[in-house]
Amino acid sequence: MNIEHLQLFIRVANTLNISQAGQELGLSAAVASTHLNKLEKSLGVKLIYRTTRQISLTEEGRIFLPHAESVLSAVEAARAAVGSGNTNPKGILRMTASASFGRQHLVPAIGSFLKKYPDIQIDMSFSDAMVDLVEGGFDVAIRSAPLKDSNLIARKLANDRRIVCASPSYLEQFGIPMHPNDVKHHQCVNFRDRDIWTFKTAEGKIAIKTNTKIRTDNGESMRDASLEGLGLAISSTWNIYKHLQRGELVQVLDEYPLDIDVAIWAVYPSSRLVPPKLRVFIDFLSTWFGDTPYWESELSALV
Repeated sequence: MNIEHLQLFIRVANTLNISQAGQELGLSAAVASTHLNKLEKSLGVKLIYRTTRQISLTEEGRIFLPHAESVLSAVEAARAAVGSGNTNPKGILRMTASASFGRQHLVPAIGSFLKKYPDIQIDMSFSDAMVDLVEGGFDVAIRSAPLKDSNLIARKLANDRRIVCASPSYLEQFGIPMHPNDVKHHQCVNFRDRDIWTFKTAEGKIAIKTNTKIRTDNGESMRDASLEGLGLAISSTWNIYKHLQRGELVQVLDEYPLDIDVAIWAVYPSSRLVPPKLRVFIDFLSTWFGDTPYWESELSALV
């Protein structure tokens, strides 16, 4: 199987344009079409539907795509292992992340990353739904959820500190909770199925069943509801640090930390051969966020 043919197929799958994909690889449209024909003939299946107006992958093409990307990643890693790693990492890196964290913190990081590694292309998918990395053909996921799949590897990128907050208007109207038990008398904005808040106190852990009128499946929506004065909310500091700085949200119950142990992780499929493009991406994010992420440093400056 020809590696150049695989590279072309992957570019066609991403651009849905044979001429453009060929041009990116220095091939004419006619040569690119010939290469694709040879790849399909070698596999004995049709990978791409071609019409005069559009290009689309066949079912076999969609199934074959993640395998083709995996083969190229293995080739890149093998070259790096025997000394070819002096060349710049290149290729398409497919990444998935939560919508909120991705938009707020990964897009700015990726902009700087691409300046350092111009031969890498990023295919981003932002969704709060948990996706299957292998089935979805992703190289890496940036997650804050616990790692449950033993076939995956996780590398910690940053702490995900979560606090209870509310708008000044809400606290002026309903009062400031001074103890976790006071939460019972407040309205709360929650993630779905997370109505119980657990606090650490000198007497031990206290679990509070909250009064919830608003539930959501998105962290930014929960934050925005809290900004509107609709109740107390648990939010990640990376999601609200600018609002805390501007005084639009106020932390409460800071003497009673939440019993939540979460972090931001880079999660990727288990393999002895980590592609250079993935290795440098994870290393870059680890350095970008650092031991103390910038949002925590900015909040510390307020104290």
